[in-house]
Amino acid sequence: MSELVYLDNAATTPVAKPVKERMSEFFRDKYGNPSSLYSHANVAKSEGLEDSRESVAASLGVEPKEIIFTSGATESDNLAIKGVALNLDRPGHFITSEIEHHAVLHTFEWLEERGHEVTYLEVDQEGRVRPEALKKALREDTALVSIMYANNEIGTIEPIDELAEITSKHDTLFHTDAVQAFGKFPLDTENLDLLSASGHKIYGPKGIGFLYRRKGIKLEPLLHGGGHENGLRSGTENVPGIVGLAKAVDLVYEEMDEERDRQKKLRDRIIDEVMEIPNTELNGPEENRLANNANFSFKGIEGESIIMKLDNKGIAASTGSACSSPSLEPSHVLLAIGLPLSLAHGSLRITLGRETGERDVDRLLEVLPGVVKELRKASPLTD
Repeated sequence: MSELVYLDNAATTPVAKPVKERMSEFFRDKYGNPSSLYSHANVAKSEGLEDSRESVAASLGVEPKEIIFTSGATESDNLAIKGVALNLDRPGHFITSEIEHHAVLHTFEWLEERGHEVTYLEVDQEGRVRPEALKKALREDTALVSIMYANNEIGTIEPIDELAEITSKHDTLFHTDAVQAFGKFPLDTENLDLLSASGHKIYGPKGIGFLYRRKGIKLEPLLHGGGHENGLRSGTENVPGIVGLAKAVDLVYEEMDEERDRQKKLRDRIIDEVMEIPNTELNGPEENRLANNANFSFKGIEGESIIMKLDNKGIAASTGSACSSPSLEPSHVLLAIGLPLSLAHGSLRITLGRETGERDVDRLLEVLPGVVKELRKASPLTD
């Protein structure tokens, strides 16, 4: 088989070599438990845990003690949302959007089963939450608003600054799942109270993430034990994962602007040429979109068939959200922006990364038109 053309970087990214090298020190040489008192453990605590906390905090312009390390963004989302809810003395009101990641949507469904009320905001045809809709939905008992920073499927960058400013004036907490945005452009935390991010989306290891919690915000922990992470996340810290995350943060922020411009040029070329395929639609906005994201719908064919055909040609991409792509259900994001079932079923998501080059794009554009033509010829859905 020819060399893999990997175009699914929104699902996960390869661990960068400097990240792997940094982690290896803490697997073998600096392996002490940071909660122990002797000097070997203090190395793991100071060089591993606390230096990493400072690096991650610096990337957001926040204080180190406001960073809580977790097992990933799913746990961070759960800790933010459930942590607020469990700290209430009575059922409260929460607001989110229809296009959130399932880590957020399923958490709110869990709250509803326990007596809380949740408002799910509609989005426009580009997947954007309208600030006026948020203003209208806010109530006196609204405890938390959770809106993702950028959508994982169609790349829409939400007006987070404006939305968070609204909740700040309303004295309501604001959480954002920033998994797809973190590391791709600078994030403004001025009016944010809680922010979730993950290591494996930014060339770090899997199984590590963090929650930014503004100082003074009370959360009920989900895990109880030794009181690690300021009492909010008990359990011996994953020091190799934490230092890997911090190294990945340093790397992506160092090259952020240059890499964003490079990927945008490749993405725009993909969009321009794929849109020449008949009966093709671009999902999501043309502007205010993640620089590495392109999402298309092809009339008359199934997205799963496209993925399998591309895979046979050595090209890895996805249809819908990678976390739920084994399901044959249409994307909830595409349905929320108004696509009919026929188009929602025929989607293809391309997401570029640091290792994506011109040759990868050449290969995709060489193969994809023929794949679409072949599938349409065999499809009973094609006119």
